[in-house]
Amino acid sequence: MKKSTFSSLTKYLFIFFILFCYENVIAQYQQTPQSRSPFWSNVQFGGGLGLSFGSGYTDISVAPSAIYNVNPYLALGLGLQASYVSSKNYYDSGIYGASFLTYINPIPQIQLSINLNQSYVNNHYEAYYGQSGYTDNFWNTALFLGAGYRTGNVTVGLAYNVLFDENDNVYGDALMPFVRAYF
Repeated sequence: MKKSTFSSLTKYLFIFFILFCYENVIAQYQQTPQSRSPFWSNVQFGGGLGLSFGSGYTDISVAPSAIYNVNPYLALGLGLQASYVSSKNYYDSGIYGASFLTYINPIPQIQLSINLNQSYVNNHYEAYYGQSGYTDNFWNTALFLGAGYRTGNVTVGLAYNVLFDENDNVYGDALMPFVRAYF
């Protein structure tokens, strides 16, 4: 028995029609990329890196942070910090901590800051000039109040540690210059 060419042609048209419709259905169900949620569109990441090397001296620090812009005038955030300082044949120090950050922008060019920082400090002093070496481990709390000039994502300014204690051997001075950037 001979097959009809009409049935073969119908079969190919049917397959073509199914595939054509299938492609259109798939194209309609493909999701477009989701836009960022309102929360994440207000989050910025930044922080600082520090490297300093000299004759027998090393200072390495990492301080990532993230802020949430509540509105154009206020941002709140969290930060982490880790640093290692070593002065050959004298001391080495490891400092690890976390910060609560508040940035207030009364006008776009001025940024006021409040930084509450809690750190664990591990200082190790070598023996020198007849003194025996020792280790000093403690928690340190710092409260920096600062003001800076802001342009774009970068702020340059000066902060004052109102809880500064020169006997803590953490910060060399109550005043600390800063440069911070958030993207």
